[in-house]
Amino acid sequence: MSLKKMKIHKEGTGLLLTMFSILFLINLILFYWSGKCLLFYSVMTVSLVIFLLVTNFFRSPFRHFPYDSEGMVIAPADGQIVVIEEIFEHELLRERRIQISIFMSVFNVHANWFPVNGTVKHVSHHAGRFMAAYLPKSSVENERSSVLITTKKGIDILVRQIAGAMARRIVTYAKEGESCHVDEQLGFIKFGSRVDVFIPVDSEILVEMGQRVMANQTPLARLK
Repeated sequence: MSLKKMKIHKEGTGLLLTMFSILFLINLILFYWSGKCLLFYSVMTVSLVIFLLVTNFFRSPFRHFPYDSEGMVIAPADGQIVVIEEIFEHELLRERRIQISIFMSVFNVHANWFPVNGTVKHVSHHAGRFMAAYLPKSSVENERSSVLITTKKGIDILVRQIAGAMARRIVTYAKEGESCHVDEQLGFIKFGSRVDVFIPVDSEILVEMGQRVMANQTPLARLK
């Protein structure tokens, strides 16, 4: 990914500026206190590595789905497929659905995209725990945000942003009643987390367990 197609996400600018100021002040004080010694160079190196790691986490690539997205469910997050199973979704849909879950490590892009084109029907936030996002129970027990989207053909698709053991903030941009498109960002989750998509049971699944997917680029399923 070229630098021209990458920027820092707006969710990270404040944190990065604060972190840079603190690290710069620490290194400046240490330099005046000890000069160019081994301790100073060690702390400066560690500071640089930490800052670059956090900067990498908040990267926000420019993406555009290259094909016709109508009738398709596109990955809403970067990461690895950890769940593909038929379940009964009891919170909103109250019917059997295929759940596809994507686990995001701290090294993945953490911006989330809409998986389908349509209209946002419902948005809600649920308080909860902060257990590891790859665990099955995290889908219903962790803090999460649910976004229900109705496609142009009247099919409801549920997307759930789930906080992980490190994630402490879920940001959801989706608003009820607004139209949405796969090239638009749905939200952002800070640090390791997971996104679930609930699709009709008659959908054609296009991914497999353990597969690496890219948000706004990898088709998850084809709707009937």
